[in-house]
Amino acid sequence: MGGAKGEEKPGGADDWCYQFGNKNTFDLKAPKKSPLALRMFVFAMTMLCGISICSMCMKQLGSDGWSRIVKIEVVEPPCNKSTVPPSEVQFVHYPQPITYSREECKCNPVRFFAIISSQRSGSGWFETLLNSHMNVSSNGEIFSAKERRNNISSIIKTLDKVYSLDWNSSASKNECTAAVGFKWMLNQGLVANHVDVVDYFNQRGVSAIFLFRRNLLRQLVSQLANNHDRYLKQLNGTHKAHVHTKHEARILAKYKPRLNTTSLIWQLKQADEYTRGALENLKSTRHITIYYEDLILNRTKLFDVLDFLKVPRRKLVSRHVKIHTKPLSEYIENWDEVYSTLNGTQYESFLTSDYVI
Repeated sequence: MGGAKGEEKPGGADDWCYQFGNKNTFDLKAPKKSPLALRMFVFAMTMLCGISICSMCMKQLGSDGWSRIVKIEVVEPPCNKSTVPPSEVQFVHYPQPITYSREECKCNPVRFFAIISSQRSGSGWFETLLNSHMNVSSNGEIFSAKERRNNISSIIKTLDKVYSLDWNSSASKNECTAAVGFKWMLNQGLVANHVDVVDYFNQRGVSAIFLFRRNLLRQLVSQLANNHDRYLKQLNGTHKAHVHTKHEARILAKYKPRLNTTSLIWQLKQADEYTRGALENLKSTRHITIYYEDLILNRTKLFDVLDFLKVPRRKLVSRHVKIHTKPLSEYIENWDEVYSTLNGTQYESFLTSDYVI
């Protein structure tokens, strides 16, 4: 068709772009700017991009790698020790057991102790008294098991477990324990390893409670009676080193050992020197020395122990019933021979009654 040449109009997609670009095609006013909507749009796009990137990272790292990335270790502030006197800092501890959490008691200070004694010195009764305190845990005669005292390495391993509060026993107070320890007999690896034990006690701030008997003759009679019941099992076929009723005590007290008067003075001397030597070797530790007879006659002596452990004073109780409550003359078969042997010697004081119950 003839006619004047006009401007060629592109077709297809170009035609759409042409028309869109032609301001005569649409006569629309520009929308008002909306900053809030724009920000929300940018935020949404950012979140989508972040999720997409994290998803790709997880696929590449795998579950193990991702757990390593997201694991956050919370470092808690250390317990405040500013209120502890400088002389006491060595003996104040804040254990972190691995078998449980101390929770709200984690900053309650804990004292470490060990009851050092010998068999039939009243240590079982004394330990039950301590364990009646709500903040004291004494875990018994843990080194009676030979495998725990085979060498110094096994001894230290056992000590570490007790003082980390990971030792489980009926006496454990766990979270809010203020003093933790156990009972250690001299002949259970203690004397044989005294040098290393003293080093450990001094380095770890362990306090020692020395508990012994003055009357070694009474201790000997108690040992012989206990050994006798160990074999005969007089209480319904069961051996009991400690009893909880007067009836049981009367049954065990019926046995009267016959002492060898030829070796008696030598036995008493050996026992005395053994104990004195042990005390000499352990005296460089922080310690307190108490005697069974003093506790029997004056229960307020227990307050000295609680003060030593820096725990509140409380009335302490025990279910233990004493077995031998009468004069020794009623518990030794050949009393006259024993009396003649010891009378006039350095051990004659053992013949008299040292307390009345």
